[in-house]
Amino acid sequence: MTDTGETSIDDTSMSVKLRREATGLMASVRRFLGKRRYRWPLYLVLVAILAMIAFWFTFMRDLPSTDRLLNYEPALPTFVRDVNGEPVQSFARERRVELAFEEFPPQLIRAFLAAEDASFFTHGGLDYPGLAAAVFDYVTKIGSGERARGGSTITQQVAKNLLLTDEYSITRKIREAILATRIESALTKQRILELYLNQIFLGRNAYGVQAASRAYFDKDVADLEIHEAAFLAGLPQAPSRYNPLTNPDAALARRNLVLRLMRENDWVDEATYETARALPLGVTRTSQSVTDNVGGYFMEEVRRILIDSFGDDEEDGPYGVYSGGLWVRTSYDPDMQTSAENALRAGLLRFDRGRPWAGPVATIPMEDGEWRSRLASANLAVDYEDWRVAVVLSKDGNAAQIGFSDGETATLPRSLASVARSGGGTAFSTMQPGDIITVRPSGGNYALAKVPDISGGMVVEDVQTGRVYAMQGGFSSRLEAFNRATQAERQPGSSIKPFVYAAVLENGMTPASIIVDGPFCVYQGAALGRKCFRNSGGGVAGPQTLRWGLEQSRNLMTVRAASETGIENVVELISNAGIGDHEPFLSTSLGAGDTTVLRLVNAYGMLANHGRDVGPSLIDYVQNRRGEVIYPANWRACEGCNASDWDGGRMPRPPIPGRQVVDAMTAFQLIHILQGVVQRGTATLLRDLDRPIFGKTGTTTGPTNVWFVGGTPNVVAGVYMGYDRQARSLGYGAGGTLAAPIFRQFMADVMEGEPVVPFAAPRGIRMVRIDRRSGRRVFGGWPSQDPRGAIIWEAFRPDSEPTRTIRRDVVARRPVRAILPEGEQNTVEVDAPRNDSEFLQSEGGIY
Repeated sequence: MTDTGETSIDDTSMSVKLRREATGLMASVRRFLGKRRYRWPLYLVLVAILAMIAFWFTFMRDLPSTDRLLNYEPALPTFVRDVNGEPVQSFARERRVELAFEEFPPQLIRAFLAAEDASFFTHGGLDYPGLAAAVFDYVTKIGSGERARGGSTITQQVAKNLLLTDEYSITRKIREAILATRIESALTKQRILELYLNQIFLGRNAYGVQAASRAYFDKDVADLEIHEAAFLAGLPQAPSRYNPLTNPDAALARRNLVLRLMRENDWVDEATYETARALPLGVTRTSQSVTDNVGGYFMEEVRRILIDSFGDDEEDGPYGVYSGGLWVRTSYDPDMQTSAENALRAGLLRFDRGRPWAGPVATIPMEDGEWRSRLASANLAVDYEDWRVAVVLSKDGNAAQIGFSDGETATLPRSLASVARSGGGTAFSTMQPGDIITVRPSGGNYALAKVPDISGGMVVEDVQTGRVYAMQGGFSSRLEAFNRATQAERQPGSSIKPFVYAAVLENGMTPASIIVDGPFCVYQGAALGRKCFRNSGGGVAGPQTLRWGLEQSRNLMTVRAASETGIENVVELISNAGIGDHEPFLSTSLGAGDTTVLRLVNAYGMLANHGRDVGPSLIDYVQNRRGEVIYPANWRACEGCNASDWDGGRMPRPPIPGRQVVDAMTAFQLIHILQGVVQRGTATLLRDLDRPIFGKTGTTTGPTNVWFVGGTPNVVAGVYMGYDRQARSLGYGAGGTLAAPIFRQFMADVMEGEPVVPFAAPRGIRMVRIDRRSGRRVFGGWPSQDPRGAIIWEAFRPDSEPTRTIRRDVVARRPVRAILPEGEQNTVEVDAPRNDSEFLQSEGGIY
């Protein structure tokens, strides 16, 4: 108890002592503050602290870090190269080409320094005299609504362009100044100037001086003359104000001012200055691009693939198509693309000649007179010869006034638009103001240019690699973006038959096997009843070889062979070939399933490549801005492939691409038969190309779609034609007269001067002489140069050649059996036609 009491007394004494000391301290403070010489300095310190806190919260709290500039990469366009490595296309929202500081010519740097920041290399980020003048100008213009002149150094402009917004306020200017001093401590002067010259906007959608040099003068910065460099240096202040087309006097005055500033800084001598200021501006009328921008269906497909892989912009990742600075190597062949465009367009125009006008391309409102902007925003054009897109402005009894997107107007006389219109009347009588049409120059006026209502697609592919050399998806990609080469799902008709016979050959038959060309019916169940197939054009020919059935495209032989082989096996092979996943119906063997031109062309290329499918590709590889290959994901460089001399070691062996879809010998047998289609079958119009060519025609019921796919040992191409909006007949006999001529024009163009290359047989194939019509082996005779000769070479697997033989002197005219539909005499003896052509004519044509 005694100890507890003592502790309490001690605690109480301590508390009293502390209170006394606190009271004394407060008294001392009050005495200190009571003296004026101490009180006001303390207030000033407190105010300064509060001001610093407020300044930090207002201007510095959320300032971006200058570390971003250390690894800054500006948004760069994607450049596309063709098969020869030449740039042909760019994908860009901001046109920009990034250069290193060493690549900027000194006279260009001096021009920009003279115009924007002459003391750049001596100040620390801020030009204080210029800043003071800008502040004074700002104060004098408060309330006037006018914008004060800038006083920013190049470093401040870099801070604003790359780290801040373009807000017009004192706050932004102060933040800009703070960042400028930080940038100067983090980056070299050369790096700051490099960022500026690559980023600055100079009009004509050009960002950076290299893009602007191309846009205004169609040359690189290294080739600029001093007066051209001065013109570019004058643009950052206000590119629209100094537009050389709309304000040429202001642009010239601004350029000459930059030249004078260069002279005042002693960066050019007097003679150079006087010579340069006397020169005209010399800019191009239209914005020039680094690439030709060939556009078209091929490049649009490339763009789609890139966007699917990398996205559009920076938000989608570092390799956005419009910001990532990608370099894309494609298989685009300019010559083959031109040939494909010309051939397809010629075929479409040839078919459309003499047919009615389908009507306007589109229509726009005309009530408020804003036709020019609406026509421009429609973004329609036609990339064919000198055709143009126009809108009908007005019309009287003798002529129509038309206008173009550039504001030009012209006359369309009634006599030059008198073609018949679908549904009745003439084109002139039915067109109305607001109709968008296509026209072509004719004398001093314009004439209606009739875009074909029918359309189609064409693809050209390399056999061994699958590289797509050309792609045309319609008459003009500027009129219609829908790509019929890749997006149009169409029935291939008889062009599917080689893959039916591939399954047949894989399951034991040979090209000399006999199949009956006769009536064939199947029971499809109570709901569908009995289905009977027929040949195109009707008629039957009795037992014939498999080769003959494919050469003459006989429906009855095809469906019978598919039934005997098993339609499930047929559709499985069609699916494995990449043509499509089709239902196991017998009609599939006649082309009832859907596919695209690209898929079917690739499948034919697989046959020509000994059954190995490498898949179609438009893009060889994609590099990022640092040259690293980022697409395809499994790309590997071929070590040693570029060696100048053999070092005696093992030769490089790149892996064999693709997958084996069809046995190599089966694929060769089909290619050998398909050469017969050209020599004596449904595509004889190609025979005069006088080189090894395989191919197959195809039509669908109507016919509403027509096809031809074929090629050489190196190149395979395919073409489709048909109407988009509804199934309309193309006319009797369209298969051999519409698609095949397009293929022929293309091949005649691209094969001119090329060496004649035969098809190479795979290991194990046996070439045997047979009687073409009976399939029997022949001894004592040899094939002739006549493609319709009785004896031919046929390709067989080992030990599958015919065992029955026939002597050459027995191969002669003999009767064959014809099988007629049920209800008529079952079999009759008929004389065999003298040749295949006579047979085709007797049947009214077989496609």
